[in-house]
Amino acid sequence: MAPPGKPSGGSRRGRLRVREVIPLSVAWDDIGGLVDAHERFLAGARVDSDVRDSVLDSWKRCRSAGLEPHQLLIPYSPDLVMEDPLLRASDPVLEHLTTSLANVSMTVVLCDAQARMVQRHGGDRQLRSRLDEVNFAPGFCASEDAAGTNGVGTALAERRPTYVIGREHFADCLSPFACAGAPVRNPLSGRIEAILDLTCLRDDGDPAMMRLVREAAHDIEARLLEQSTDRERALLAAYRTASRRNGERGGWPPQPEPPPWEPADGHDGHGLGRVDLAVLREKAEELIASPHRTLDEVALSGGRVATLLRRPVMGAAGETGVVVEARVLGGPRLRHVELTAPAAPTVPVRATGMPAPAPAAPGPPPATLPIAPPAPPPALAVRTVAPAPPSTPPPEALAPTAVPADDGDGDSGAGGWLLLVGEPGVGRLAVLARRRLELLHDASVRIGTTLDVTRTAEELTEVTVPRFADFTAVDLPDSVLHGDEPGSLGPGSMLRRIALNSIHQESHLYEVGALFPFVGSTPQARSWETGQSVLEPVLSEATGWIAQDPERLERVLAAGIHSLITVPLRARGTTLGMASFYRSEEPAPFEDDDLSLAQELVGRAAISIDNARRYTREHKTALALQRSLLPRGRSDQSAVEVAYRYLPAQAGVGGDWFDVIPLSGARVALVVGDVVGHGLHAAATMGRLRTAVHNFCSLDLPPDDLLTHLDDLVGRLDRGEGWAVENTHADSGIVGATCLYVVYDPVSRHCTLTRAGHPLPAIVRPDGTVDFVDLPSAPPLGLGGMPFETVEMELAEGSQLVLYTDGLIEDRHRDIDTGLDKLRTVLSCPDRAPEDTCEAVLDALLPAGPSDDVALLVARTHALGRDRVAQWDFPNDPAMVSRARVAVTRQLSAWDLDDLAFTTELVASELVTNAIRHATGPFQLRLLRDRTLICEVSDGSSTSPRLRRARTEDEGGRGLFLVAQLTARWGTRYTPDGKIIWAEQPLR
Repeated sequence: MAPPGKPSGGSRRGRLRVREVIPLSVAWDDIGGLVDAHERFLAGARVDSDVRDSVLDSWKRCRSAGLEPHQLLIPYSPDLVMEDPLLRASDPVLEHLTTSLANVSMTVVLCDAQARMVQRHGGDRQLRSRLDEVNFAPGFCASEDAAGTNGVGTALAERRPTYVIGREHFADCLSPFACAGAPVRNPLSGRIEAILDLTCLRDDGDPAMMRLVREAAHDIEARLLEQSTDRERALLAAYRTASRRNGERGGWPPQPEPPPWEPADGHDGHGLGRVDLAVLREKAEELIASPHRTLDEVALSGGRVATLLRRPVMGAAGETGVVVEARVLGGPRLRHVELTAPAAPTVPVRATGMPAPAPAAPGPPPATLPIAPPAPPPALAVRTVAPAPPSTPPPEALAPTAVPADDGDGDSGAGGWLLLVGEPGVGRLAVLARRRLELLHDASVRIGTTLDVTRTAEELTEVTVPRFADFTAVDLPDSVLHGDEPGSLGPGSMLRRIALNSIHQESHLYEVGALFPFVGSTPQARSWETGQSVLEPVLSEATGWIAQDPERLERVLAAGIHSLITVPLRARGTTLGMASFYRSEEPAPFEDDDLSLAQELVGRAAISIDNARRYTREHKTALALQRSLLPRGRSDQSAVEVAYRYLPAQAGVGGDWFDVIPLSGARVALVVGDVVGHGLHAAATMGRLRTAVHNFCSLDLPPDDLLTHLDDLVGRLDRGEGWAVENTHADSGIVGATCLYVVYDPVSRHCTLTRAGHPLPAIVRPDGTVDFVDLPSAPPLGLGGMPFETVEMELAEGSQLVLYTDGLIEDRHRDIDTGLDKLRTVLSCPDRAPEDTCEAVLDALLPAGPSDDVALLVARTHALGRDRVAQWDFPNDPAMVSRARVAVTRQLSAWDLDDLAFTTELVASELVTNAIRHATGPFQLRLLRDRTLICEVSDGSSTSPRLRRARTEDEGGRGLFLVAQLTARWGTRYTPDGKIIWAEQPLR
């Protein structure tokens, strides 16, 4: 019979086919607003505080895979089968679990390592029908890439048990369900072989499902270890024969005992649970693997203590191995699991000396699930053993000694019982292999989480201490920390310790931050020079290592450090630094296997450190470019007192900029802009726009005209780069830019403002009133089509103009209105200097690492007093030229500037003459004494004078040429009523 939802028509075995799932609408939402959070997530909003981290991570993976919540394409593969060993291990567990859940509507699902459903058990008709509708049936794939967030696919992606309920599912059609999944690993290799899942309707869901599915997965893993051989059964028979000969219980009680879930001898406490048994098995494996240990004590739940005893054993044909017996003292009576002798060679027994499943953390009791008592877990585990050497004593000599029989008092003690049988060498290798796989897995997850060199080195030390070494140190040259190439460093080169982790606070090793060279005889120097790892198993005999710092290293040896592995941090053919691993607590020195493990760990860390170094270099390059494009120092003007700040974003440099540009007539232009994006392109674009603003300012354009020209320029840049985009497949367009342009005149105290898509500027008046100037809105630069409008106002002397970019008032956790309110509150202190205002604003509004770059410009206005301004109106009469010369001479004498009188008189005479001769009235002559002496002549004509070079025979045409030669600058600016020709002379 074809599974539900299977496409019509035959297909070849293993061929994938696709079926579209019709979505189910979900009208309810009583689990913390997840429906709303899901919609906001799809719209691009942050939902970190509304969704569990594991679920949110899964949603992000689903979105990256291109899944649509309302429409799924589920692959189907007919006739899926699993390997026989996995089926033999899982069938009894699934059967028992299904029976346990007979009273609740819950289905048990077994999927393969690709998340394809192989078996589905249990569940009532309604649940099965609902699951068939969404293709949650055998043959269909439940991976995250196909079905989104769910118990099967997410458990496989996370590689750990997962519980998903209701709207936590990414797909709409899975919202009515709750599911808990757990991976089933091969205990020997650690590879995920299957996924076990419990699924029910959402209203029937319970967090206890996660505990049930995790324990069932562990039971399947335990059964995978039950691989029996003739040698193992021979060892078991030898142990049993010796136990019966000595009259011991020894794990083989003559009478069956009560199941472990039933009370015994009037006690209502339980026997050893799955967690305690798992802990005992793991400790027994380590005891078998330790050739020099015979006893171990293990703390169990309920205040009990288990004593493990290691004994040698030999089979009838000379097979040798080790047995571990367990005794439990204290707490409730131990009801050890019943063992029956194997009746035939096919009876399975558990493999030992190999990695056992990690003990499951006890979860909450399944209060809402009527679960039947679990079946007793097997208490015997064996492992294939190697033949014994000829000198091994006979089995009688190795028989376990008699142990006291249980007297029935659960609080006094319990008789010894067989826990594990194994072979020391194989068991030791198995334990080490398991630990090595676990360590490498953790290293791949925990090392390289950031693009920070120091943090990556710290992660290496945190992963390896104490699981691999007791002390781990990482040393790098300063050039790597700065993002540069390490260069050709040799013995004597200076290295800095950037990370050190140890099991003791006092290591006597160089501390973090220490700068030192390695002596040429040290293992570190040899490793750096050759690029090869060095193992020093006995440091007390390594005189070259001690030569580094004899006094310090003698203290290191006295502290118990006795073995060293040093590995060069090599990535892409370059040695970046050194990693050193020290051992002190474990008496055995490092070995070759430890050396290879250290090389794998350091190799992974080296790639991450090199990535972080390269990122640091690129970040520094972009930051240096941007810093070079931003203003340096203070502009030469006295109209405003200025303070500014630029803070790059945590993600990198951006396109924010500011500028203070002196204009003619003692005026000043204040500019703040923002180019969308981050990185080198944004910084380079910012530099182009800033240069364009400077050029337009030199033409003395009105603010609205200036933004119009800038808008045209940005549009041309985008259109001009379109060809490059098509031919290089690189997005080099500007995309978007905003700008705020302000002109302040200290003579009239008039301020003219205009903007292109930029946040509103703030004005802090001398009385403390803070206003945000209501500038007409305009689109960002480059869009065109809309005129730019200006606003003019008069500012009292001492007012503050505050210009900023949107990164100051807006981020992912705060909207613009909230930011503006905070900014208004901070600015309501008019007595602060601009520098203090900048500090107060940044402290109040910015986090430690802003997500967007920020430009802030604060300008306090000044006024040019009447005593520094002189102006005269004159009619259209050539006779007024002589009067202008006399007025200028008198005013300069009053200002004690007689040394400029001759030049200024000549300049004023020429400008007034040109105005009377070539323009129309009214005419005005004005002198301004600022940082320079400014001479201005205004008229009512819009025609502009042109500088030209007169020929030798010409009688005129040299006036503006003389003005240009005698003054530092001259130019023309237009007004609504005409124009002004001005010239500046430096004050000596």
